[in-house]
Amino acid sequence: MRITHGFRSLDTPHAVTIGNFDGLHLGHQAMLTRLQDVACARGLPTCVLSFEPHPREFFTPDQAPARLSSLREKAETLRQLGIDRLHVFRFDRAFSALSAEAFVEQVLGQTLQARYVLVGDDFRYGAKRAGGFASLQTSGQALGIDIETLPTVIVAGERSSSTAVRTALAVGDLEHAAHLLGRPYSISGRVVHGDKLGRDIGFPTANIQLKHNRPPLMGVFAVEVCGLNGERLPGAASLGRRPTVKSPDAIPVLEVHLFDFDTEIYGRRVQVNFLHKLRDEEKYPDLDSLVAQIKLDVDQAKHFLAQNKLARTL
Repeated sequence: MRITHGFRSLDTPHAVTIGNFDGLHLGHQAMLTRLQDVACARGLPTCVLSFEPHPREFFTPDQAPARLSSLREKAETLRQLGIDRLHVFRFDRAFSALSAEAFVEQVLGQTLQARYVLVGDDFRYGAKRAGGFASLQTSGQALGIDIETLPTVIVAGERSSSTAVRTALAVGDLEHAAHLLGRPYSISGRVVHGDKLGRDIGFPTANIQLKHNRPPLMGVFAVEVCGLNGERLPGAASLGRRPTVKSPDAIPVLEVHLFDFDTEIYGRRVQVNFLHKLRDEEKYPDLDSLVAQIKLDVDQAKHFLAQNKLARTL
């Protein structure tokens, strides 16, 4: 998959879909499947048009929702799903000021050479979100672009959306989040050096670099880690501010204790799959109390993962 940026013309006609695609849940996947079907029938490569940062992060950074995926994670998932190109526009003041007409002409027409565009049923575009599906059809027709909208995807009676996934993660319902995503929620990142506290107290951890300071979930979890030795390795993870040893406003940290694992992995990029929430973060009176709780967490994570592995084999 190719990743391109900005207003430079691609010089190749594309079938395009537009959106932030945060988390790439089942609703997004349905759009990509439709895009690929049409592209194949017309002999066009597929292109996902997205924005960085998220428009809500630009306009109201303090009120923007927690991200489900970084740009790199989004790109990797799109590659796995067979998309040919990800085109990213930097969402800044100049881009946000584009009129609806200019967006269609300059972005879809001149830059992406779009011949087919697929959008969701709530799609808005242009300055002050002035454009909608009707105006997109009218402007697209003038440029020879076919426009289609895809109805909302319903999963077990619920609208599949990034908001629904965030809500499930925030309350610790990882099973429901996985149902909406079609896979376990995951965070990918590089293993970096930490303060080595886990090693000192008998539970060495891999510190995973986070790209954003507002993860959509916090607490202690049973996890599996991919990207090492070609296997899914079981572990227990803590994602949060570590209130026993850090201040309440500390930057969140993702630490993973891998069971029966003693290999140097600094610098490696891994994917942490969150399978089950064990508990919320707590502040303990001393390190001994924290260590006792970690032992319980590890035992509970091992029990859950063993039962989950058994269920997958039945």
